Amino acid sequence: MVQCHRPPSTKTTVPPSCRRSTRYLILSTSGNFSPDTISTTPLSAPDLRLLVNRLESHSLRIKSKVQSYLLAHHSEFSDLFSTCQDAVSRTRLISDDVSDVVQLVSDRPIDVEIREVVDEIREKTKEVRVKRESLGLVNAVVGVCEALRETKEALKCGGFGFAAERIREMKVVLRVGEEEEGEPVAYVLLRKEWSDCFDEIQEVLAKVMESAVLFELDSRELRISYQLSVGETTGIALRTVLEAMEVIGMLDYGLAKAADSIFKHVITPAVTHSSTFVAVEDSCKTSGEITEATLKLEQSSDHKTEDVDGDAIYSGVLTVVKFICSSLCFGNVTWIHSFVRLTWPRISELIISKFLSKVVPEDASKFADFQKVIERTSQFETALKELSFVSPSDSEGRLSKYAENVEVHFASRKKIEILAKARSLMLQCNFTIPQGLATSLKSDGADESLDANSSKHIVRLLFSSEMCVVSEAASQLVHLVHKTLEDVCVSSARVALEFYHAARDSILLYEAVVPVKLGKQLNGINQAAVLLHNDCLYLFEEILGLAFEYRASFPSSIKEYAVFADIAPRFKLMAEEVLQRQVQLVISSLQEAIDSADGFQDTHQIKQFESAKFSVEQVVFSLEKVHLIWEPVLRPKTYKQSMCMVLESVFRRITRDILLLDDMAADETFQLQRLIHLMLENLSSLLGSLKSADDTSRPLDDLIPSLQLLDMPLKSITSAWESGELFSCNYTRTEVQDFIKAIFTDSPLRKECLWRIEDVG
Repeated sequence: MVQCHRPPSTKTTVPPSCRRSTRYLILSTSGNFSPDTISTTPLSAPDLRLLVNRLESHSLRIKSKVQSYLLAHHSEFSDLFSTCQDAVSRTRLISDDVSDVVQLVSDRPIDVEIREVVDEIREKTKEVRVKRESLGLVNAVVGVCEALRETKEALKCGGFGFAAERIREMKVVLRVGEEEEGEPVAYVLLRKEWSDCFDEIQEVLAKVMESAVLFELDSRELRISYQLSVGETTGIALRTVLEAMEVIGMLDYGLAKAADSIFKHVITPAVTHSSTFVAVEDSCKTSGEITEATLKLEQSSDHKTEDVDGDAIYSGVLTVVKFICSSLCFGNVTWIHSFVRLTWPRISELIISKFLSKVVPEDASKFADFQKVIERTSQFETALKELSFVSPSDSEGRLSKYAENVEVHFASRKKIEILAKARSLMLQCNFTIPQGLATSLKSDGADESLDANSSKHIVRLLFSSEMCVVSEAASQLVHLVHKTLEDVCVSSARVALEFYHAARDSILLYEAVVPVKLGKQLNGINQAAVLLHNDCLYLFEEILGLAFEYRASFPSSIKEYAVFADIAPRFKLMAEEVLQRQVQLVISSLQEAIDSADGFQDTHQIKQFESAKFSVEQVVFSLEKVHLIWEPVLRPKTYKQSMCMVLESVFRRITRDILLLDDMAADETFQLQRLIHLMLENLSSLLGSLKSADDTSRPLDDLIPSLQLLDMPLKSITSAWESGELFSCNYTRTEVQDFIKAIFTDSPLRKECLWRIEDVG
């Protein structure tokens, strides 16, 4: 079908922007051009006609040129149109083919066939892959079998290095130790074959290693052979054997028997018989090469009976270790560490049990010598570290640590022993003194006359230089403290510190244990209480002197804070408290006895006199009992002061009761005088002991002026008051006046005396 197209309209619409140009063209062609008329002169009809004519003329010329061009290139345009026609024809053919394919697909689905083909291709590919993998597995199995066969052949021929490398490679290939479920049976069988081969090479290498290291008991020689043989194969190097063992990871297993033999026959004698044998190295050469190294234990020419600082032991063991590191391990750190793992725990334990534990001093004074052992042990371990002969797990040095801790353990143990001994002394002491001890103390030359038993109880006070009776617990405790502080002076810093605390704690232990032990005895009048007083006084002075006596000799680290003065005052206070308690107990007991006299009233009556007499006898008995308890134990000055306090309290109480009496009859006065004389007569022994006890204390006559009032005439009493004698004895004016009124009848003399007493200020 041919479509007809309308030719484009010939009417031309000139844009406004081009109109000026057109106009310019027309005017220029007409010859009437003027620039000033371009924008101001409108076009006339002739101009327009002229313009149309000219355009038509130009159009004709263009058409003519186009026609000429087409005619000139007619053949080219013909070829172009032919090519287009062929393209259209081929397009129609393709359209027909596509229509046929669409028709074919619509009649029979091809996707099913394609899927079947793809599935078949996939299955075939899988079969090929499985066959390829099976082939690879077969090749691997064949390769492993061949490698294992080569390994066994190399093992028979002495190719230990090659065999070891093969064993290691096959271990990786077979993933030994990484088994999984569902693996091919061939892998299981191959692993078993590899395991058998590994066991075989391991046994062969172990036997070769065992033959390389031999100890001859008769000659006491350790021989290490460098050229070994297996079956008919000779010339196998020891280094090769060790390298093979390292490759397959059996160094510890291969060196085990050699290590046991060296430890048993070489190292043990070097430790236990260091003063008897010395290790001497030697070697044997063949053709210029060393074929054998020898370490011989020879009889020592130095017959030391005791190796106190470990020089012989450590030098002997160090010689053996150097021999092992150089001759057996060839300086290889890995091989040395393997040997260390096998032997060092036993070596260190042997040195500790056979040497270090036996040279620990039993006395602190010898601990300075043990410092040499510690230093030598440290030097020994340093030398071992330089040889790499130290287990990685023993980086701190087991021997040095033990030697240093021995010092601490020794000090702690000794501290416990000291405290236990101190406590035992206190608990076992009965706080009594032997019979006749007081007599020996008072006799001249007491220091020379004391026997061993008495010397435990009689001591000399440090500052007053007086002799003092103490309990055996106190004297032994002081001896123990002095001995401990002497050990402080000669001990190392750490031991000295423990001993210093042991000395302090022992002293403090007395304060904690003894009062509890005595318990109820401190609530009664007995010898244990006054012994405790003396003990505390003795400990007080000894403690004050400890720092002065020992501080200069203490280690510098102890001098800074060693102090004893802080615990001394508590013993001084305890001594005073115990003594004051005893005095008060005695006074309370005597006051109760005096209370039974009923104020000494009506003593002119027989019944009342007997009652008062019994009361006085009870007082005398109690005072004599106290006299027998106190005098042998207390220091003379302390004894007199304490007894005077008691007597003063007794006499003051009796005097007060007598002064409270009204209008005493002559018979009553006589009976009172009789009772007082009886008491003083019975107390003559006690009063005599006070006179000889201490001349520097208070005069005895000052204690009993009141007892002499009944014997004094009226004028003497008045004169005693006027002189101040009675006032100094704590009599009041009223008491003296009442006494005069009670004793003397009313008379001008009594009135005069009373007035004189009243008149005295």
